[in-house]
Amino acid sequence: MQDEPKARRRNASIAPQRVILVTGASGAGRTTAIRALEDFGFEAIDNLPMRLIPRLLSGGKDAHPLALGIDVRTRGFSTEALTDTIDNLAADPRVQAELVFLDCRPDVLAQRYSETRRRHPLAPDTTPIEGIRREIDLLAPIRARADVLIDTSELTVHQLKAEIQEWLGLGPGETLSIAVQSFSYKRGLPRGLDLVFDVRFLRNPHWEPALRAHTGLDADVRAYIAEDARHAGFLERVLDLVNFLLPAYATEGKAHLNIGFGCTGGQHRSVALAEEVGSALAAAGWRVSIRHRELETPASAGEETRGGRSR
Repeated sequence: MQDEPKARRRNASIAPQRVILVTGASGAGRTTAIRALEDFGFEAIDNLPMRLIPRLLSGGKDAHPLALGIDVRTRGFSTEALTDTIDNLAADPRVQAELVFLDCRPDVLAQRYSETRRRHPLAPDTTPIEGIRREIDLLAPIRARADVLIDTSELTVHQLKAEIQEWLGLGPGETLSIAVQSFSYKRGLPRGLDLVFDVRFLRNPHWEPALRAHTGLDADVRAYIAEDARHAGFLERVLDLVNFLLPAYATEGKAHLNIGFGCTGGQHRSVALAEEVGSALAAAGWRVSIRHRELETPASAGEETRGGRSR
């Protein structure tokens, strides 16, 4: 018994794991909400059987935030089971639990079911409106317990994601991941690039014997490239364009943006520009990863840091 106060103090010093339960009417946008939370850094699990939720949270401390999607199709679902789960999580000091309920007008839900030609899970053999009415009655006690209530009747997919982003208090730099990479045109464009900049017009360090063995990661190479009269103007315009586009992409709900810089060999000019642009975007608060395809080794591939490449 003498150790109990120490144990309580030790538990109190550990930050609780954030757990968001997402539920609501079928067709109200639960899947969209779960995907949005996943984009915002939550580990998302949809339709986990109710009996497994306690097991999921009993495996020791895990600071990673968790989003759980639950609806009437979830195995073991009942109003009582979900209410008990909410109560148990609220009483657990290791967990910071929040219930998000997605609401929607019955006529809008009926229209969505009509457009998708799906059957309602509570009325597979009758019209969707019958299942919608039953579900509204069934979920009324859960709706009353919600910490956050979002009416999706008039929301698009992107607007729902923006609502969740605003509720979480996240800025654009925390919701959009940017990958900046260099590459050689000899090997072709990497897959999945959204924006591509060809920097082969800049002076090429390859033709300087003292620089040929170096790369765009080295200060002497970057200084040589920067001496090109076109370098500063190009870099300024690229940053102006990208800084103009990024907030718009974030508002539209884009989660990942891939920017590529290409040169002949992928060793000097493209590497230097990718480093400069990636570092500038990271300094502005964006989440940035920098990759150099032609320089990659197993130890350095995919390195990521909020403050630019760490060396």
